[in-house]
Amino acid sequence: MKLQKLSEAVSGLNHPQRSDQFVRAFRNAVRDEIFDAAEIEGRFELPKEYSRRSSGETYKRQAKEMIFEVTPAYQKWYEEVIQDLNSTKRQKRVKPTLEAYAAGTLDFKAAAAATREKMKASEQKGKKLGSSRKKK
Repeated sequence: MKLQKLSEAVSGLNHPQRSDQFVRAFRNAVRDEIFDAAEIEGRFELPKEYSRRSSGETYKRQAKEMIFEVTPAYQKWYEEVIQDLNSTKRQKRVKPTLEAYAAGTLDFKAAAAATREKMKASEQKGKKLGSSRKKK
């Protein structure tokens, strides 16, 4: 049985600025029973540097140390997460315009259904508010 510390897995990441996302995904995988891990005493410093808004100063955060068994399930999960972390880029939000709907970038039927639901909810809210203010 080969055991490894979470801090060792984090130190092996290609992008240290994504270490917090890796730790969050690791804890979620343990909670979802993808593989087993146990907390041990101590904390470790994440390699990610955070910056304060009002000044140019940076700081680091700490995470709880955990140990886990390196199993095929863990290795499969690790490869998937690393691939996601390496390829994740923010996608621009497509603005709802005539051109976007005409080009098929946005689904018109889904947008129409969402608009209809929003309008029904607004109407129900108005009716409820009006009926609560009725004189008895």
